[in-house]
Amino acid sequence: MTTWFITGISRGLGLALAKAALAEGDTVIGTVRSGKPDLPAGRGTLHVLTVDLADGDAAEAAVVEAFALAGRIDVIVNNAGYGLLGAVEQASDDEVARLFAVDVFAPFRIIRAALPRLRAQGTGHIVNITSIAGRAPGAGSGLYAAAKHALEGLSSSLAQEVGPLGIKVTAVAPGAFRTDFLSTHSIRKSAAEDAAYADSVGRMSSAFDGMAGRQLGDPDRAAQAILAAVRSDTPPLHLLLGSDALRRARAKLDAVIAEIEAWEGVTRGTDFVEQA
Repeated sequence: MTTWFITGISRGLGLALAKAALAEGDTVIGTVRSGKPDLPAGRGTLHVLTVDLADGDAAEAAVVEAFALAGRIDVIVNNAGYGLLGAVEQASDDEVARLFAVDVFAPFRIIRAALPRLRAQGTGHIVNITSIAGRAPGAGSGLYAAAKHALEGLSSSLAQEVGPLGIKVTAVAPGAFRTDFLSTHSIRKSAAEDAAYADSVGRMSSAFDGMAGRQLGDPDRAAQAILAAVRSDTPPLHLLLGSDALRRARAKLDAVIAEIEAWEGVTRGTDFVEQA
C-alpha cells in the first residue's frame, strides 16, 4: 500500500484525491487549515494535521510529523493553494506576498524538508498541483499564473536533480474542475475593477463568474488520473488534466513556436561573429 502526504484535503481536488487513495486501502496524511474533512476512511488509514501553510515553520513541522506518524512517505502532493484574480496593476503587496507564501514557498519548504528523508528511502514521488494558468496564462490572473509558473519551473528543475536519486516529480496542471475553486474559499479578488481593463480583465472576470458550477472537469476522474500517474513505472513530468487545459496548452505551444520562427533571424543574430 502507498502512503500519501497531501496538503489541502478539506475540499476540491485534494479531497477527491484523498478519498480515492483511501478507497484503494492507502494511508493518507492530509493537512487542513481548520475543521475536519468529510472523508470516509474506506479501507485505508487517515491522519489529519491542522496546518496554516502560510506559516513556513508550520509547513516544515507538518512534514516532520507526517514522517514520524508513518515512518516513510511514498507520495507528497503539494495541492493546497488559492487563486488571486484581477489586473496585475491592482494587486497589493500584501495580496501577492500571501499568494506566493501559500502557492510557492509552502510547497518549496515541504519539498526541502522531505527530500533528506526521501533520499534516505531511495524512492518517492513529489506531485505538485499547478494550473493550466501557469503554462498558458490569461488576462485577469497574472499573479496566480506567476505563482503557478514558478511551481512549474521548480518542478522541471527538481526532476533533473532528484531523478538520479530514485525520486520522481510530476507537475499536474488542471483546467477548470467542478469544485468550489471559484468560491471565496479558494479565490481572492483584487480591488474593484478599473474600466480601463474592461475588455481584458473584465471580460475574463465575467467568464469566471459564469463558469462556477459548470466547469468541464470531474474532480473524481482527476483523482483517478493522478493515481494512475503515480502507479505508473514511467510517470509524466508534465500532466495536463481536462480537455480545456489540453486546448489551451496546444494553442500556447503553437503561438510560441510561431513567434520563435518569426524572430529566429534576430535571435541568431545576437551571437558573436568570429573573425576569420
